[in-house]
Amino acid sequence: MIDTAQIIDSGTNILFVTFDSLRHDVAHAAAENGLTPRLAGLLPGGQWERRQTPGTFTLPAHMAFFSGFLPKLPQPKQPSRLWECRPPTFKEVPPETFVFDAPNLLDGLAIHGYRTVCVGGVTYFSQETPLGSVLPAMFHEAHWHPEFCSPEPDSTRYQADQALELADRYDGRQPMFLFVNVSATHVPHGHYLDSSIDSAASQAAALAYADAHMGRLLDRLSGYGQWLVIMCADHGDAYGDNGYHGRGIAHPVVFNVPFAAWVHACRYSG
Repeated sequence: MIDTAQIIDSGTNILFVTFDSLRHDVAHAAAENGLTPRLAGLLPGGQWERRQTPGTFTLPAHMAFFSGFLPKLPQPKQPSRLWECRPPTFKEVPPETFVFDAPNLLDGLAIHGYRTVCVGGVTYFSQETPLGSVLPAMFHEAHWHPEFCSPEPDSTRYQADQALELADRYDGRQPMFLFVNVSATHVPHGHYLDSSIDSAASQAAALAYADAHMGRLLDRLSGYGQWLVIMCADHGDAYGDNGYHGRGIAHPVVFNVPFAAWVHACRYSG
């Protein structure tokens, strides 16, 4: 059980990573087959939890996440939520859940002294259009460049470099909520298999590519102190499953997403 309320009260940094469009079955098989050794060495038990997303494409999923609704376990009994908007008086919230008295998590963290920063990936974070500005506007600052987006084969390297630059900028100044939307697992990703066709196999190859940069990011961040780390997908993607293609549809491969949360230890003490 993670005591998010205590973690935030203590000013611990938070890293929240969403692997855009990553299916649970793809992530699970990649870990099982040794394609993601860095992530497997970080995830609790070396494997992803299977959870179900509250949204079937990027915008509603992230709006739900930032409103307090992370993916849930596919079972009746649920663990305590990591964070939740202040509920009506008749509802009790477990003491370990961080309750924010604000319209969204980012504003709630700001009240607690956090600097909220976004490293965007897919175009819902690009700020190029009115709709692509909705999510970035929730943060104190949001960063996006074309090379952060999925058509760029080395997108995760650029995103990790940006995240580390931000961590260095705010280290010691104030606690940080660092959000990264990894775009490599979003279509198009066939190029990771030298193909023009996107598939579960090419998504696995995209995740294998991103693995090293996620490991590098966590290695470096541990030098800035202790972090609460949450990693998940916002939704999955269909590649011809039962004849379905894409996202925004009610299909199990879209609903079932990987999830993990843990406290990442500081590399030094004192």
